[in-house]
Amino acid sequence: MTHSSPAYNRRELMARLGVGAALLPFVTNLPGVSRAVDGGGAVQRKRRLVVIFTPNGIVPKDFWPDAEGPLDKLKACLDPLTPFKDQLLTLHGVCDKVRGDGDAHMRGMGCLLTGVELFPGNVQGGSDTPAGWAKGHSIDQEIKNHLQGNAATRTRFGSLEFGVMVPERADTWTRMVYTGANKPVAPVDSPYQMFNKLYGQGKDRAAVVSVLDGVAKDLKTLTNKLGTEDRRLLEEHAELVREMEKEIKDQQAQEGKKVGHPVPQLEPGVRVDNDQMPKLSKMQMDLMVASMLADFARVFTFQYTNSVGMARMRWLGITEGHHELSHEPDSNTTAMDKLVKINNWFSGQIAYLLKRLKDTPEPGGPGTMLDNTQIVWTNELGKGSSHTLDDIPFVLMGGGLDWKMGRALKYKKVPHNRLLMALAHGFGDEVKTFGNASYCSGGPLTGLKG
Repeated sequence: MTHSSPAYNRRELMARLGVGAALLPFVTNLPGVSRAVDGGGAVQRKRRLVVIFTPNGIVPKDFWPDAEGPLDKLKACLDPLTPFKDQLLTLHGVCDKVRGDGDAHMRGMGCLLTGVELFPGNVQGGSDTPAGWAKGHSIDQEIKNHLQGNAATRTRFGSLEFGVMVPERADTWTRMVYTGANKPVAPVDSPYQMFNKLYGQGKDRAAVVSVLDGVAKDLKTLTNKLGTEDRRLLEEHAELVREMEKEIKDQQAQEGKKVGHPVPQLEPGVRVDNDQMPKLSKMQMDLMVASMLADFARVFTFQYTNSVGMARMRWLGITEGHHELSHEPDSNTTAMDKLVKINNWFSGQIAYLLKRLKDTPEPGGPGTMLDNTQIVWTNELGKGSSHTLDDIPFVLMGGGLDWKMGRALKYKKVPHNRLLMALAHGFGDEVKTFGNASYCSGGPLTGLKG
């Protein structure tokens, strides 16, 4: 297809290509096809935001670089990110200044992306006053709304909220995304449910597996009707679907061995247990990359467990719950070593995502997908044992906002609202304040551009 192709609406174009609706999300986001749909025009650079949450604070001495400036050897917590050191920017001294109702875990979670106080409520945490939900929307939704307001950056979902082992209950400790005051958003922590949301196929795992057959047939139909680049991108989507099919079949086989008979075909959304967390993480990461390739959304959140998360990482040889370990004093070196190991594991999961993005050319645009994605890794606490909201871990990765990476920055206890503002400004959303305006003095966080 060329720029001179006539413009069609999306359904007409699919009919002309002779393929089914299963490929509609893929095909209409391919550069060549989108030009045909829209009647030509330059393809704009995509910019994406991914916010990754891990809980219970960090071990500061094994996390933060010692000196400001170019990144040297990374500490143990961040070591798996070493291959991407030139794409990292650590921000030490960014603090959650928001106070009010709720304990530190609750405010750390509910105020993390909203920058505003919690409502009074009946959820009791620690020895502090009880609290409810946050009083405002989160920065990811602010950016989503901005992008969705422009036809050139509008996507099917706008934002996607992924989770890994997030508890079923809904409370201030389990939600960080808000569409508005008192309006929390639950992350989707089942890859089967997320797959169903993205591709809309079937009500059970068998139906999910069957998607591949239809996609494969349509790919064959399209082979001689698309340009080389579009065909390659479409085939990459099929490969991702094929990998998901294998994951589902492998898990069913394992479950069958445990119970001694064929496992019934269950609905999507069946929760796997704590010990499947590594597999869950990879499956969700792969789905997120697939949704980026298809341009289903430009804004993503990825939440591991929850504030006060109690994962038991037995695959690391750790039997204690994450939260209980985080309360141990620094003098308990055995506990500190385990906490470092846990954060090192989280770093490894993020390194997997970075590699996937770095190895994937940007569809219809320059560079790789990592070059066009801004990733923010954060936490609800600066340190678990002290419950401090100072020095909240913020590690930025990727080139989505053209900030100068490969550095360690140190600030003097600046409110994290200013970082939230900087993220919005990076996407062209020039907010004057975000969250509690009292913490926005000075405007967007400085120093990010170098």
